[in-house]
Amino acid sequence: QVQLVESGGGLVQAGGSLRLSCAASGVIFGINTMGWYRQAPGKQRELVANITTRGSTNYADSVKVRFIISRDNAKKSVYLQMNSLKPEDTAVYYCNADLVIPIRTTPQNFWGQGTQVTVSS
Repeated sequence: QVQLVESGGGLVQAGGSLRLSCAASGVIFGINTMGWYRQAPGKQRELVANITTRGSTNYADSVKVRFIISRDNAKKSVYLQMNSLKPEDTAVYYCNADLVIPIRTTPQNFWGQGTQVTVSS
């Protein structure tokens, strides 16, 4: 069974840091773009950052400079280092990836289960 599993969320004070991790498991032939999204209560899910296979990155304006996305292709993993956290960063963070899996001729989009990040003021 192919899945994305996140870890690293939690409660942190404003100004603090957290590192989220996401690992893909199952029979996977390849991984294209990987990324992180977040959804705060009452708001739509939004892109936080993504990274291509070659390492090109894209960030939401609200997290530029503060957050860093990276990936380890050998470990089928993507990471999000979050620094200088603000209360408005509070949300459920979801890992997302386009995976090349058996039988399917095109990459399939997968979501993780989500991990809660809470930033207290």
